[in-house]
Amino acid sequence: MKPFARPSTPADAAAIAALFAEASMGLDPDHLHWKYWQPRADWPRPRSFVVASGSELIAHAGIVPGTCAWGTRRETIIQMIDWVARAGTGVGVTLMKQVGQMAGALVAIGGGPITRSILPHVGFRPAGSVTAYARPLSALRILRTGPAWKLLPRLTRAAWRRSAPAARDPDWQVRRLGGDEVDQIAAVLPLPTHGSTVTARNADQLRYFLACPIVPMQLYAVSKAGRLRGYFLLALAPGQVRIADCWLDSEESEDWRAMVLCAVELAQDQPQAAEIVIWASDPLLATALRACGFYARFESPIQVRPSGNNSGPAGPLRVQMLDSDAAFLHYQGRNEYWG
Repeated sequence: MKPFARPSTPADAAAIAALFAEASMGLDPDHLHWKYWQPRADWPRPRSFVVASGSELIAHAGIVPGTCAWGTRRETIIQMIDWVARAGTGVGVTLMKQVGQMAGALVAIGGGPITRSILPHVGFRPAGSVTAYARPLSALRILRTGPAWKLLPRLTRAAWRRSAPAARDPDWQVRRLGGDEVDQIAAVLPLPTHGSTVTARNADQLRYFLACPIVPMQLYAVSKAGRLRGYFLLALAPGQVRIADCWLDSEESEDWRAMVLCAVELAQDQPQAAEIVIWASDPLLATALRACGFYARFESPIQVRPSGNNSGPAGPLRVQMLDSDAAFLHYQGRNEYWG
C-alpha cells in the first residue's frame, strides 16, 4: 500500500513512541497529549502528523506554530519538532514539505549535524542565529549535580558570577499573572521596530504554555514606576530556570537589564535551579544579558524555508525558546545544565 500522510490522533500515541524508540530518540509518552492534541485556541489545526503504510507508522512530525511579524506583514510560521522517519523509507522530507504548506514558512532553529546538512538542499536559507546564555545561581546546587569532571569549570563560572549585578532596580516591579489575566499584557506583546523581524505573541498562545504539564511555567508582568512595560515567562525545568520568552517596550539596554535582573531574582528562589538560562538572537537583549552576568554557551543557526510564492520573513529573525520545544524539553526528569 502506498504510504499516506495524515494528522495523528491520540490512538497513535503508542505507535509514535515506538517509532522514536526504534530510532533511539528520547520521547516521553506522557507528554504527547499536551504537545499534539490538547485544544489550543490560537491554533485549532493539527499539530502532529504521521505517514502510514497500511496500519504501520513510518514517519512523524510535530509542530510548534507561530506568527512572524515585520513591517506591516504577518506570516504564519512553523517549527517542526519530534521529526523522525524509519530509515530507508525516504518519507521524512516529503512529510516536511507537506507540513510546510500549512504556513507561510518553516523555521528551523539549531538541529543536529545531519539535519543541518539536509536543510539547505530542501530550500532553507539562513535567517540569523541564536545564542544560548547562562548564569549560575548557586554553587552549592552545582556541587550536588552532574559528573565530577564538569564541576570545576561550573564552580569557576559560579565564582565569577559574584561580580555580576545581583539586585534589581527598586523602581521596577513584577507581578505574577494567571491564565485568566494574560490579556492584561496585550499592550506590551512583541512588535517589529526599526526594520526588525519578531515572532509575535497572543494571549491564547501564552495561556496554552501556562498549562504545560511537562515543566511548570510562570508569567510575570513587568512595570516601572507603576506603568506596565513588558513581561517574561519562566519555565522551571530540572536544574534550570529558563526565561522562555520576554519583551519590553523599550530600546534602551538599561531597561532590558533591569527586566532581566527581575527574572534572576525570582529564579534564585527556585530550590531546584542551579542556573538561569535564556536565548538571545538580537543585540539589545544580548547586551543586557552580558551586563547581568550571563555568558554565552553555544550558538545555533536559524534557517527559514518559505512556502509557495512567499518570500518569507525579512532579515534576521528574533526568536525565543518559546518558538521551539526548547522551553519545555527535558529527558525524564534529568537535570539540564548548560554551564
